[in-house]
Amino acid sequence: MSMIRDLRAAVRPQLRKDTAAGSPYETTRDATAASAVVDCAVYRDGRRVKSDETLTPHQAMLQVRRDGGFAWIGLHEPTEAEFAGIAAEFGLHPLAVEDAVHAHQRPKLERYDDTLFTVFKTIHYVEHAELTATSEVVETGEVMCFTGRDFFITVRHGGQGSLRALRHRLQDDAEKLAKGPSAVLHAIADHVVDGYIAVADAVQDDIDEVEIDVFSQPGKGSPRGTDAGRIYQLKREVLEFKRAVSPLLRPMQLLSERPMLLVDPDIQKYFRDVADHLARVQEQVIGFDELLNSILQANLAQATVAQNEDMRKITSWAAIVAVPTMICGVYGMNFEHMPETKWEYGYPTVMVGIAAVCFVIHRTLKRNGWL
Repeated sequence: MSMIRDLRAAVRPQLRKDTAAGSPYETTRDATAASAVVDCAVYRDGRRVKSDETLTPHQAMLQVRRDGGFAWIGLHEPTEAEFAGIAAEFGLHPLAVEDAVHAHQRPKLERYDDTLFTVFKTIHYVEHAELTATSEVVETGEVMCFTGRDFFITVRHGGQGSLRALRHRLQDDAEKLAKGPSAVLHAIADHVVDGYIAVADAVQDDIDEVEIDVFSQPGKGSPRGTDAGRIYQLKREVLEFKRAVSPLLRPMQLLSERPMLLVDPDIQKYFRDVADHLARVQEQVIGFDELLNSILQANLAQATVAQNEDMRKITSWAAIVAVPTMICGVYGMNFEHMPETKWEYGYPTVMVGIAAVCFVIHRTLKRNGWL
């Protein structure tokens, strides 16, 4: 962060002298940032200004300052050095720059002078043939947005959440795009929340599957208590989902309720719809968490009941086996004067007696539900 602050202080005086004509430093800076820039364009009256060559952020801002409109610059996982020049060009606050470069931020909305800094967590559902105790259900990424008067910068982290399709779709809506950078901010917020809705529906299917498995009768030979790992893993993934959704609700409500300098009043109305959808997803995710708690407790209760049933069966058979064990133990003591040892029918009588007593005990225990 100190490097960014020093570079920003050194660049600004030079920018004032060389903005019109360009400078060797600008060329070097644009070349450094180019590897992180996904797309850079100027929009005027809701239309993308065509250019014969790929624009750099500095060239885009020269056009904006000369002819009006705004610049939309998209970056993917820039390093501190790659982002330093852009931060100096647009006067971004060092704290926001640090958050944008290092990622792993909580969803939030902050204002720095004449710039709004917004952090979105993107969620992607990971397809899987079967949910296991190690399955990854959701994959997260981040999109940081810098909204200014005449520029909009997106910094994306993670392999998911590409904004290319969104940019093309928004370019087809010239009337909305003419509202400026705040229209792009709304489009990204709406895109992220729509992704939440799709993921919530998919996670609901996984929870339904687990719930059916837990409360249905296990098939013959199927192990009991094996669902606990799947439930716990799904609960961890829902918690990750919750961390992305819940903190974002307040920023969306602020954008929809309070007049903001950089947000067009017509666009502000659209944030209400985003906030409503986000509130619904939040309720779903909280419901998922509570439902999984109940399913996990039910699964543990079933495991406890199953263990108790097993112990009852073991105890019952031990009681049955105790009868022949006791009789055989008595006749195995090798005393000379034992009753019935010389009797011709002594052995079959003892065996019949053992069988009869064991049958009575088995019948009694089975009638009482122990076997």
